[in-house]
Amino acid sequence: MSGFLEELLGEKLVTGGGEEVDVHSLGARGISLLGLYFGCSLSAPCAQLSASLAAFYSRLRGDAAAGPGAGAGAGPGAGAAAEPDSRRRLEIVFVSSDQDQRQWQDFVRDMPWLALPYKEKHRKLKLWNKYRISNIPSLIFLDATTGKVVCRNGLLVIRDDPEGLEFPWGPKPFREVIAGPLLRNNGQSLESSSLEGSHVGVYFSAHWCPPCRSLTRVLVESYRKIKEAGQKFEIIFVSADRSEDSFKQYFSEMPWLAVPYTDEARRSRLNRLYGIQGIPTLIVLDPQGEVITRQGRVEVLNDADCREFPWHPKPVLELSDSNAVQLNEGPCLVLFVDSEDDGESEAAKQLIQPIAEKIIAKYKAKEEEAPLLFFVAGEDDMTDSLRDYTNLPEAAPLLTILDMSARAKYVMDVEEITPAIVEAFVNDFLAEKLKPEPI
Repeated sequence: MSGFLEELLGEKLVTGGGEEVDVHSLGARGISLLGLYFGCSLSAPCAQLSASLAAFYSRLRGDAAAGPGAGAGAGPGAGAAAEPDSRRRLEIVFVSSDQDQRQWQDFVRDMPWLALPYKEKHRKLKLWNKYRISNIPSLIFLDATTGKVVCRNGLLVIRDDPEGLEFPWGPKPFREVIAGPLLRNNGQSLESSSLEGSHVGVYFSAHWCPPCRSLTRVLVESYRKIKEAGQKFEIIFVSADRSEDSFKQYFSEMPWLAVPYTDEARRSRLNRLYGIQGIPTLIVLDPQGEVITRQGRVEVLNDADCREFPWHPKPVLELSDSNAVQLNEGPCLVLFVDSEDDGESEAAKQLIQPIAEKIIAKYKAKEEEAPLLFFVAGEDDMTDSLRDYTNLPEAAPLLTILDMSARAKYVMDVEEITPAIVEAFVNDFLAEKLKPEPI
């Protein structure tokens, strides 16, 4: 276990009091579940979470006092290995985005858990990218032995299971989480068993959210076309509305099913299951309940005729207005080409695809998300804006890796892009052999 943890966290962590803790000691303490808490001292929601998380952590760990600073003096994990209650085998590590060391010190001082040292800025950034963290505060739970993500939305765990009775909060099958009655907007109720044999879209949305309302209008048409084509497809609306009246008003526009607004526990369990960090989000599942894509929103907007339903992910995407938001989800390889040359974009995709497939397969085997997304960009307003924002040369072809969260770019400007050049570029990036330029 310690090997995985040291690769992930480095050799040393620190307590709120500034004492160093060897990462390999977590294995000796019997830590089975690791929480990564992503936050910043300047964020009021992070300050609120720290207070509630400290009470939660102390209850689960059985510390003498429930509150910020409880047990910090003795060092997180002290005595945990001898405790038979498995819930005490939890440890949390704070991963900060603070830019000021004094503010960071003030913020972590009262934390009863561990933190990545302030100087480990590069490692922090890698963790943010690895787990696709887009909002703070965020809390994810990992199996400390295998490194697999157990729960992507730990904030809901604290709210829904304050006593830790469901520890270790591992994912449950969709069929089990969705079990219960579902509604149509005419008041008709159906059992979730009616979904058997169908592809399912789980739609997290709310009336107060303008992008949600825009997507809903498009999704209604997509739903109609898919059903008319004879496909077995159903959508489940999981509301984030702020009142039942808003839910009813919004749901009246939808021809599909919904989790009852009053069933807050089931709505929350679905949010936890898929680690929802923002809306609108459309998760598309196969008939066995396995995720096909988390990017249903992008797919619906890119495929108005639904010819590619159920939207299995493509290894290489053509950059567009609708999928450009994915550039902010982590490092992206972007090959810029001259789209005035007929077939250039397609040839570029075919060049990149075998490398992308190899990377995706390698990480899928480890049940991890690929560390890179792959794009081809032609010549249009979106591409021009991206070049301007990242201060890239006008050359085409131009091979780049863009890391928006780190405000870093890696550029290979050569006359001919070959598969060998792309593969070496990708491998050097993953091995951290490339020197970044600032965006």
